[in-house]
Amino acid sequence: MKRNGTQPAFSETGYRVFSQFEEDGKLLFIFSLIEMDNKVFIEIGSDDGINSNSANLFFNFGWHGLFIDGNPAAIKRGRKFYGRYPHPWSYPPTFSCALVKRENINEIITSAGFSVEVGLLSIDIDGNDYWIWDAITAVQPRVVLIETHNEFEMENIVVPYNPEYFYPGKHPVYHGASPLAMTNLAKRKGCRLVGANELAFNFFFVKNGFADDVLPEVSVESVLQHPSAKAAFKKFDEIKDWEYLRPENP
Repeated sequence: MKRNGTQPAFSETGYRVFSQFEEDGKLLFIFSLIEMDNKVFIEIGSDDGINSNSANLFFNFGWHGLFIDGNPAAIKRGRKFYGRYPHPWSYPPTFSCALVKRENINEIITSAGFSVEVGLLSIDIDGNDYWIWDAITAVQPRVVLIETHNEFEMENIVVPYNPEYFYPGKHPVYHGASPLAMTNLAKRKGCRLVGANELAFNFFFVKNGFADDVLPEVSVESVLQHPSAKAAFKKFDEIKDWEYLRPENP
């Protein structure tokens, strides 16, 4: 973990095994600091669970957990894959095929046999991510990896909840929550922002009380520095006058 007696910067720890971008490396870096003694994941919007944020933890570090997705074909594909390449130490992950809403997310989790603390909660559903995390009470994750909408720049805004939303909706940019609004939600849930993927749309939050001294809170502005993030700001112009909610600061 350390090089020349110093801890590497969070931005230097990313690499990809199964994840879409460099989330695998960043997650391992976080868990090397907070300890990997709660090896349970829940991934919402997992597709087939193969190109996912949890597969590396499952196959290489002895985790188990729950993949949730609304696409029956993806769930079938995932079950087949994990059945063909089983975990070398334990049982296969649980798959749940469901259209996730605020109204049903806790029941989906508990009916699959998961409750209380989990190591990782990953949410990527291209839409109501903010509202789903806000609604979750069935589990208390130590680490949350969630997609934000960096097109919204430093605005504190959230697209209103729509239980029937399906991407791309009225406009491919009009969904989700801004990085600032998501970070404010995290604070209300007792978590702090510790970094993001390089392209600055997948944010990493850690529960307060876990490795606070070596995984300090960082500002939203500090992680929105990649040229692609700054270029994305321009997309907001098309929809800046649409309806948004502005949640109160924590």
